[in-house]
Amino acid sequence: MQARETGVSPGSSVPDDLVLPFQADLAGASGRVVRLGPAVDEILRGHDYPEPVCKLLGEAVALTALLGTSLKFDGKFTFQTKTDGPVNMLVVDYRSTGELRGYAGFDEEKVKTLEKSEEIKPADLIGTGHLAMTIDRGPDMDAYQGVVALESGDLNQAADAYFRQSEQLPTFIRVAVARHYSAQGAGEDTAHGGWSWRAGGLLMQHLTREGGSDAPDIMSSEEDWNRASILAGTVKDEELLDPMLSPDRLIYALFHEEQVRAFEGRALKFHCGCSQERVQSMLGSFGSDEVRDMAEDGKILVTCEFCNKCYELDPDIF
Repeated sequence: MQARETGVSPGSSVPDDLVLPFQADLAGASGRVVRLGPAVDEILRGHDYPEPVCKLLGEAVALTALLGTSLKFDGKFTFQTKTDGPVNMLVVDYRSTGELRGYAGFDEEKVKTLEKSEEIKPADLIGTGHLAMTIDRGPDMDAYQGVVALESGDLNQAADAYFRQSEQLPTFIRVAVARHYSAQGAGEDTAHGGWSWRAGGLLMQHLTREGGSDAPDIMSSEEDWNRASILAGTVKDEELLDPMLSPDRLIYALFHEEQVRAFEGRALKFHCGCSQERVQSMLGSFGSDEVRDMAEDGKILVTCEFCNKCYELDPDIF
């Protein structure tokens, strides 16, 4: 779908929970800014993970939003890590309808031990392993999966390596996650007041005419890209997260000398999609004896890993 150009000015405003595409014509670069408020807060608060695990999962959610919104078709993008660290798994799904969900797998005791240290590095939590990114175009088409090594514990670096390997395009990518305090409704620790999670990110890639640039006088030289990436590198975490600084104002502040243009943003939201019917269908793929073996006190309890909702089923219906 062709993006509609909206222009960029320092006074315009865009709400939370969206991805805003942009193009910096003089720099020969295009990119996206993601800003997540209630969507990422609902994902993280729904699991009640330790804070270091929440930050990692929040980074994965922001990266998934940046990467998944490049899909030009109906489908699903999955971001998944598998490592040997205390946080041994991160899984985030993005659907082309703008829906996000995610969860983490971790060793609670090992994470508690790390929390006692003065500083926790991402490598201490993640360890080493790999990052897999899967594009699912539906039941009638083969899925595509790209896998990169995850050695430093830095999800940004791993995502950057993925782009360099799969698309062979110079890429700048950065995400930030933090808890934010709002005075509105203070005293109630909810998304409407008190402390809540926020996430943000910036992705930018070097364009060539073959890569899709439609700027008539674009100069896609290495010098142009270096200039743009230096400007992108000046972005601060607080700017990626600031609820008072809209994404269009942020890219204007960073790239206004590069003839930056913003396009129509895409709304994001948390949505799991699990249901009693889907759980029943999943259990129905097992034999009736296996299903009965799962029962305790005459009931089968199934908890969704993504949203933590518990479903209760009667084994006699299978």
